[in-house]
Amino acid sequence: MLARMTPFVRRVFCVVLGIIGAARLRAELSPEEKKLADWLAGQQEEMIALLEKSVKIDSPSENVAGVRAMHDLFAGELQPLGFTPRWVPLAPSSGRAGHLFADHQGARGQRVLMIGHLDTVLPGGRFVREGDRARGSGTSDMKGGDIILIYAIKALHAIGALAGSQITVAMTGDEESIGRPVEDSRRPLIEAGKACDVALCFEGGSRNEATTARRGASNWELEVTAPTGHSSGIFSAAMGSGAIYEAARVLDRFQTELRKLPGLTANVSLVSGGAEVTEQPFGASATGKANIIPARAIARGDIRAVTPEQLDQAEQLMRDIVAQHLPRTETKFRLERRYPPMASGPRHLEVLALYDQASRDLGQGPVAGNDPTRRGAGDAAFVAPYCGTLDGLGIFGSGAHADRESADLKSLVSQSTRAAVLLYRLTR
Repeated sequence: MLARMTPFVRRVFCVVLGIIGAARLRAELSPEEKKLADWLAGQQEEMIALLEKSVKIDSPSENVAGVRAMHDLFAGELQPLGFTPRWVPLAPSSGRAGHLFADHQGARGQRVLMIGHLDTVLPGGRFVREGDRARGSGTSDMKGGDIILIYAIKALHAIGALAGSQITVAMTGDEESIGRPVEDSRRPLIEAGKACDVALCFEGGSRNEATTARRGASNWELEVTAPTGHSSGIFSAAMGSGAIYEAARVLDRFQTELRKLPGLTANVSLVSGGAEVTEQPFGASATGKANIIPARAIARGDIRAVTPEQLDQAEQLMRDIVAQHLPRTETKFRLERRYPPMASGPRHLEVLALYDQASRDLGQGPVAGNDPTRRGAGDAAFVAPYCGTLDGLGIFGSGAHADRESADLKSLVSQSTRAAVLLYRLTR
């Protein structure tokens, strides 16, 4: 039939079919779910006001007072909804503040963990609204997502559907730069993940995509030492090749071998070498003359793997390369596993299917899984081994980790509505 239509009539016909299809999808909402959508439709300005208040709190990961102030703000939003907030401090030696956890006790439906974070990458404290967009540190990553998390819960509370639900909210205070040791900083989150059936994380979202997999992020360090002396002895049996040649050999092999692993990246962020090397937390300086064989060289970088197994494979490759050192050099290699990879799996895809159906039923269209190479590390990966996990449920935004960070304010309502319907269905 379509083949016999003129192009104009065909377009009109397809539009009408789309409208009918959307109406059918919306008809799948229960009366309670329609109430959720109706209530949230009237909350946009309140949501923007809370986002503005949160963004005006300067809370980069290292700002202990600012992160604690974020806890106080969001704990004040959750407590009237029947949650019991608690502050989980981190050791002063970590240089980080702590985390907000809040529990809603119940016995109905699945146990749900809702994850956000209180900190930002860059200092902030400034909120600028430009029509339907807002600019400022944390607008999209991820104070906007925190607002969506809170208002999804508020919607259930508003229609009387929250009672009996088993929900834990976890908002970490150091997601952007985890305090050391990692095992101490993430122990409360991992324990919460083990106690739940489903975890929903509210990092930046997308209209047609949610996150079932993401790459991890680990740091690595290389240190080479070698005999030093007059440069005329370089390459000799007594002096060897010096520290810098060995470091260059290792780094070249890293690039050659690691780039063969699909989706994996291994960045070299800093290199320094010479007769003497002085290290700082985020830098290094070296001294040396042209006629002195370098005694020391260091290199630092990060590695991002798609799966835990791929990270294991990459680490073994790196250690094998390091072990083949040049004569008279000693090379030390250390890999610090910080954010684990989050590999897609059946449980995560089940939660995605529920979210996709909720989106379709709301007339917002289908939602597919993501390409993990296009998603950075995050807290969801710490709980993914223990429960069905879905990330990327937050606000639509751009420019994260940069001074141009901004968020689409219209998406506050649409994303909160999708999350609220999903949460309602999980907790029945």
